[in-house]
Amino acid sequence: MSGQGSPRPEPILEAVILDFDGLIMDTESPIFESWQVAYREHGEELDLADWQHALGTHGGFDPCRDLGRRLGRDLDCARLQEEVRQRNQRRCESQPLLPGIAELLGEARRLDLRTAVASSSSRGWVESWLVHHGIRDRFDCVRARDDVAQVKPAPDLFRAAALGLGVAPGRCLVFEDSPNGIRAARAAGMRCVAIPNPVTRPLALPGPDLVLESAHALPLRELALRLGFGLPADRTTDAS
Repeated sequence: MSGQGSPRPEPILEAVILDFDGLIMDTESPIFESWQVAYREHGEELDLADWQHALGTHGGFDPCRDLGRRLGRDLDCARLQEEVRQRNQRRCESQPLLPGIAELLGEARRLDLRTAVASSSSRGWVESWLVHHGIRDRFDCVRARDDVAQVKPAPDLFRAAALGLGVAPGRCLVFEDSPNGIRAARAAGMRCVAIPNPVTRPLALPGPDLVLESAHALPLRELALRLGFGLPADRTTDAS
């Protein structure tokens, strides 16, 4: 028999790749709020409609240039950026891991899945917070903007993470919070679960495979099966 008409085999899930900002920690709210303070100090308002171009990428929106344009004069951007950086750092220090992230990483380990972070932020920023929260050793690979030619929405970061893990893109599941991140995952040929944060929740999401309120919403095993991944028989039940 030719076998025509038989169902295509499900790809086996081998890895999960997580964004960092706004997905592992809510660092998106503090930086947005920090720039809002800077704008208000100059009598202006920063809206999400403008700020959204900065989400999930690097260099998509220059707030200092935008503020200077509104005021009709050049600003001391180095000074302003340092003030915002310090304000943002203080706010981020009080941010916990987002709900369900620790459990997600624990289940990935129990399922013997490879794990990575793929972030448009700098490696120093990402690594420092992973260490701060004691989860750096939960990841087999970290890829940041230092490692690629183009950040999200280009697929480079996700492809680099898959290569670092030694896993085919089609066997990776991405967790993202921003439109640019979702676009990057799809361009890399990966299925993507969106978990919006308070800043990205009002934005239109460009075709994620599934949207969840938090990482607590569904167990990773159920997510994988719902998205059409296969799991080897010895991974479909928890070890006793």
